[in-house]
Amino acid sequence: MIAFLRGRLASFKPALAGLRHVLKTQPNSWVHAFITAGVIALGVWLALDTMQWALIVLAVALVWVTEFMNSALETAIDLVSPDHHRLAEIVKDVSAAAVVLAVLAAVVLGLLVLGPPLWWRVFGSFGG
Repeated sequence: MIAFLRGRLASFKPALAGLRHVLKTQPNSWVHAFITAGVIALGVWLALDTMQWALIVLAVALVWVTEFMNSALETAIDLVSPDHHRLAEIVKDVSAAAVVLAVLAAVVLGLLVLGPPLWWRVFGSFGG
């Protein structure tokens, strides 16, 4: 049983290496991290309910997953096409666009989930 648990823990080593790589090499990952921390702090302050937290977690995860996939695709493209190639550029552009779409979706979801309770907390009522 102990060997099984050690094996499972060891399987996280490559994942943690990937996390470190993204945080070291992708400046936008720090923007995502800062915004994630801010959204979590705001959610705690607003005392979000379980469903609201679920939506926030999904939005945050969507952004992080697309950022990681974008980084992986860019690295793979650099490996197979070190010289500039129009098709490689298209893959990178489309991958980056996926991150932008995820961020926009997360912003809209964040406004829908956090906006009303924030308004209530700041102004005292939904109607003003």
